[in-house]
Amino acid sequence: MTDTPTQLFIGGSWLDAADGATMPVDDPATGEIIARVADAGAKDARLAEDAAVQAQEEWARTAPRARSEILRRAYEIILERTDELAHLMTAEMGKPLTEARGEVAYAAEFFRWFSEEAVRIDGGGGILPDGRNRMLLSRRPVGPCLLITPWNFPLAMGTRKIGPAIAAGCTMILKPAPQTPLSSLALAAILKEAGLPDGVLNVVTTSRAGEVCEPLLRGGRIRKLSFTGSTNVGRLLLAQSAEAVVRTSMELGGNAPFVVFEDADLDKAVDGAMLAKMRNMGEACTAANRFFVHHSVAEEFGRRLAERMGALVVGPGTQDGVDVGPLIDRTGRAKVEELVADAVERGAQVLVGGRAPEGPGCFYPPTVLTDVDSGSRLMDTEIFGPVAAILTFDDEDEVIRRANDTPWGLVGYVFTEGLDRALRVSERLEVGMVGLNTGLVSNPAAPFGGVKQSGLGREGGRVGIDEFLEYQYLAVPVR
Repeated sequence: MTDTPTQLFIGGSWLDAADGATMPVDDPATGEIIARVADAGAKDARLAEDAAVQAQEEWARTAPRARSEILRRAYEIILERTDELAHLMTAEMGKPLTEARGEVAYAAEFFRWFSEEAVRIDGGGGILPDGRNRMLLSRRPVGPCLLITPWNFPLAMGTRKIGPAIAAGCTMILKPAPQTPLSSLALAAILKEAGLPDGVLNVVTTSRAGEVCEPLLRGGRIRKLSFTGSTNVGRLLLAQSAEAVVRTSMELGGNAPFVVFEDADLDKAVDGAMLAKMRNMGEACTAANRFFVHHSVAEEFGRRLAERMGALVVGPGTQDGVDVGPLIDRTGRAKVEELVADAVERGAQVLVGGRAPEGPGCFYPPTVLTDVDSGSRLMDTEIFGPVAAILTFDDEDEVIRRANDTPWGLVGYVFTEGLDRALRVSERLEVGMVGLNTGLVSNPAAPFGGVKQSGLGREGGRVGIDEFLEYQYLAVPVR
């Protein structure tokens, strides 16, 4: 990691924080400090804002094909450096190298996808109904953006926001999570190598998020906020954005129901559960949080899932054969421990796991709980860990009511072999995405996002670029 940048990236240059502050980056598998990066303050945020604002006009005039080719080159560089980026990601956030390599490929796809969308930005036109004017519609970049990304998918969440912003012609300030700044800094270096002009992307790493972000949102020069993170932080950022009427998109928390009906193919259901629950050690907003299993198949499903979960190898993500790396930090592990303890106190049975190992690192074993009381805290709290909590149900209306009984609505999973039921239940679930007989919904070509308190707007797919574009209507008199 000696070649990985550790400074702020502002105006195309690598800079120390104005006050010289740095912050540590820890390896969650060992607790050891692997790097120290610049810790930006308010002065650095203003410098990044100046760079983004100054670059905006010229960048907006750049030909769509030129923007497309920069993204395409960056896509190719990312794939060429898959192993290097995967090792970097595993070091700073813990996921096994196999998963890290998968994230690198997933992250790169957002650049390829939006390289193709950059040249398809269109408008419209026609004679207005009164016959007096022609209407010409054009689409133009919204302007300088603030992008705030989480730690759980440090590379992919960056490309999912940066890709459409570049394609649309917007300049950016990226603030990555303080736990995982290295992947974002490496991404900035790749984009510079790919030919991105100075000032278009600025990366501000910081442990002082309020000091950095609030003045940007209230100042009136940032015109777009794209945030991925918790609902509580999202609410705060929405309030800060209101003063200057900053356009916002939010990908917030989830509480995904995973519904297994009596006619489900249990092989598919268990395979789907492993994907929906164990991707990224359960540290994903799309992770299945509440497993509703029909009482007639609940015992068999629980037994099979416990066997699969119990066979997973827990350890440092850099080691061969490891399936489950550490959680992000001790605070994250303590939360999982508390949620499991609460469920057990309320009568839940532990089929496998349920106790953190001794020793260094933030490890927690894959855990399956049955007989979970509906009043348990993990029923209305995003677990963000490798814990599957199983409840039973008797009929369709009941399970839909219980699945929808949450303020969140990001994703749901439905397993059934009946076509009518599959469509009916999917349509009744109050979620933005449904995995039907599959445990994986994320794809760069599909719109990602939720309803209710799971967020605003969509990322990815054909609509992903819309968040970074405004319409302008031009009235032209008919002669």
